[in-house]
This record gives sequence, C-alpha cells and structure tokens, in this order.
Amino acid sequence: MKEEFYLAGKILKPKGLRGEVKIQPVTDFPDSYLERKIFYVGKSEEEAVRRTVRQAALRKGFAYLLFSGIDTREKAEEIVGFSVFVRSDALIQLPPDRAYLHELRGLKVLNERHEELGIIEDVLGMPAHDVYEIRAEGGLVYVPAVEEFVEEISIDEGYMVLKRFEEFL
Repeated sequence: MKEEFYLAGKILKPKGLRGEVKIQPVTDFPDSYLERKIFYVGKSEEEAVRRTVRQAALRKGFAYLLFSGIDTREKAEEIVGFSVFVRSDALIQLPPDRAYLHELRGLKVLNERHEELGIIEDVLGMPAHDVYEIRAEGGLVYVPAVEEFVEEISIDEGYMVLKRFEEFL
C-alpha cells in the first residue's frame, strides 16, 4: 500500500554553512516542527526521502531545520525548492471543530435546504481568511471560509452546508 503524505512546508533557502534550511510552514501548527523528528523531503511525494531532524527552531514564522545527511551549505542548496511532507499517520489529532485541507477537498456543498450546489475543489489561503473554491454549475465560485457563511461541516458524511451561497453567484 502506498503511503500517504501531506505537505508541511517548502524549503526556501539554506542558512549558514552547516546545512540548515529555512522552511515556509504550510500548517496551522508551526510548533509541530519543534516536536517532529521525521519529515519526508523531495520534489514530489513520489521522490520524497525520509529525513531525521537533528535540530529545529522557529523564528518569525519560519522553521529552520538541520536534517541528517544534509551537513553542508552545498547539500542544503540542492534541496532548495523541495517540499517537506509528513506521513498521514503522523498528522496531529485536530479538535472536533477543525479539519485538514485535504479533508475538505471533494466535499459536497449544500445549501440550507440540503440541495447540492457543487464540490469543494480547493481551499485558498488569503491574508484575511481562507476561501473555498467551489466547482458549481456555472463554474468556479469563491466563498470566504468564515462562520457567517458556513452552517455545518460533516467530514464523515462528506458535505458542507453553506448559507447565502447565491450571493456569490
């Protein structure tokens, strides 16, 4: 069975001469970078290589990691632009009112009368708040991911109920 990986960040650049890399976290839990000992690093999930963390720090919203096997600036430069993944079995358990992005993609979107309106294609990170990209009958529709418009989300049953959807058509 193929392992499932989830994006945790992107390697931006080397820092220093010892192989440390600066990473842009893609998570609501950047502190997890300080706790995790294993990441998978590669251009894609298929090419990802298991890496053990030797040292970790967080500064100004970025993670700085030293991986085993990456011990020079030159080796760190070779992985710039690579993605940092975690295995599905290593995901942090979320509180009941939270969901991972991969759990939202593909959910049916229903109105308040539970009529199907479309499917969530993606969740876009915007400065003020996330935005749901929904494939509806007329094309793509963008709805702010805020309580004002989200009535209910059921990951187990595969749907999301949105209020006032017609305002976005």
